[in-house]
Amino acid sequence: MQKRKQLDKNHTLISAPYFPYNTKSKGGNKALLGIGGNIGDVIRRFEHLFWYFKRSSFVNIIETAPILKNPPFGYMEQDDFYNSLILVETRLTPEELLRYVLRVEKFFGRKRLFKDGPRTLDIDIIFYENVKMETKNLTLPHPGWMKRSSVLIPLSMMKGSVVE
Repeated sequence: MQKRKQLDKNHTLISAPYFPYNTKSKGGNKALLGIGGNIGDVIRRFEHLFWYFKRSSFVNIIETAPILKNPPFGYMEQDDFYNSLILVETRLTPEELLRYVLRVEKFFGRKRLFKDGPRTLDIDIIFYENVKMETKNLTLPHPGWMKRSSVLIPLSMMKGSVVE
């Protein structure tokens, strides 16, 4: 069952099973993952991702945000995106977490055709604790998160302390 709330002409908030979701912390490093997609049944894919993570020994889901339907950015000639956030705890380092989420993207059919292009599933690490880093493969916090409604609107709906 889904509930939809039109926020403005470009943004619709969607509540679906497990989006939003909230449970108790078990310990570990907190990381905020941004998820998105615009190919196929994205909401259903988010539900499958939720259960994939629930069965994972690498992450523990603490909280999820409602799903936001919003226009693409960068490459504009594509369908609207669905985005949400998942707050997880993990014992993985930031680099290990990145390798893990890239494997998960592939498992869910992600193909990188070109920058900002259509995708089945995109998983970005928005924050990892208070870590600030910039390497060839990973920048934390995620660059540009403060300018993206796809992060800011779902983040405003979350109960837990994410931004430290």
